[in-house]
Amino acid sequence: MEKFEGVANTLFVPLTARIAVSKEFPEYFTDQKALELEPYLPEDAAKGSSQYSNLASVARYYNTDRMIAAFAKEHRECSVVLLGAGLETAYDRLHEKYPGIRWYAADLPEVIEARRRVLGRREGETTIPGDMFQMEWAGQLDASVPVLLLISGVFQYFHEDEVIAFIQNCSTAVPGAEMIFDATSKAGLLYTNWFIRRTGNTDALMYFGVDDSKGFADKCGAVLLEERTFFPDALQMLGKKLSLVTRISMRTAERKKLVKILHLRLADSRG
Repeated sequence: MEKFEGVANTLFVPLTARIAVSKEFPEYFTDQKALELEPYLPEDAAKGSSQYSNLASVARYYNTDRMIAAFAKEHRECSVVLLGAGLETAYDRLHEKYPGIRWYAADLPEVIEARRRVLGRREGETTIPGDMFQMEWAGQLDASVPVLLLISGVFQYFHEDEVIAFIQNCSTAVPGAEMIFDATSKAGLLYTNWFIRRTGNTDALMYFGVDDSKGFADKCGAVLLEERTFFPDALQMLGKKLSLVTRISMRTAERKKLVKILHLRLADSRG
């Protein structure tokens, strides 16, 4: 396999986190496909990462994998759509266990081209190039079965009105679908943007935060099915294997709900 030439560096961050955690804490999370890709990463791909940042990234996947699995168990035949898919490998972690899932991965054309080159074309997965906010992907779904939309690490870079408009557009395009996405609290955004400014990477500032999950769902005309925080299982399973700084950071995030995952049912105008 060739090196990841032409792939944006930001695509490596969650991939390198999955590799690091798979090595350090396999009892919590293992991503065999990510480990297979490690030799092809640039040498500096993990620059700036820490135990906490790696686990914070992977905690999204740990939790959303379980949420996808629950959806697949409830609906033996279903469509799961990764919006802003990047180099996400949920297909590889879950496809064999849940063969009734029809997978879709949507992202910008250059990202989908890189994804196809790196991960190949897989049976049961459809890749869709385009801007997810333009909604062209919705016309390519099999919506005759229940649909789950999954958005990880994307909404934070947009403003609240843009996110609400997108969710409402999804309700129109895929009525009654369920949606899972991660969100940072507004206090968490302040800290994150302070850190980003210190690094000088002001193009990566975050804008969207959620304090009141039900209130936000109401603004979208959706129903809040679940709100879950990132780290309960990691803290329980890994305990003192974690560094003191990581444990403190996780416990603070849990207590203040700095990071969480929202699960919505979108409006269904069909009645």
